[in-house]
Amino acid sequence: MFQLTGDEAENLRSQIVISSWGGRRYLPFVFTEQGVAMLSSVLKSDRAIQVNIAIMRAFVKLREILATHKELDQRLGELEKKFQRHNRDIREVFEAIRALLAATPRPAKGTFGYRVQPPSKNERS
Repeated sequence: MFQLTGDEAENLRSQIVISSWGGRRYLPFVFTEQGVAMLSSVLKSDRAIQVNIAIMRAFVKLREILATHKELDQRLGELEKKFQRHNRDIREVFEAIRALLAATPRPAKGTFGYRVQPPSKNERS
């Protein structure tokens, strides 16, 4: 069992919506998972056992959630690395295409349409 710090208590207050004018006037004491397990060895009533089981299930669920977030964070990191690698590969492809376009001479433009020659002397008469 330990006492929360001021920041931890403030964070807890904002999460459980305690009004700023009321609520606790002191920093609360809390149990660790091991503390709850030790407490169950001391308390023997049926109600204490049921509360203890509920608290232990909450700790298990919390651990599962944290593990899921850790796995999700790891997968996002892997995707980010893969994206950066693909981005670099795509950039290299575009640079190669631009280099090829710059090195290839462009064909000279031809004239478009028909050529009209002036009428010959025989056609004028």
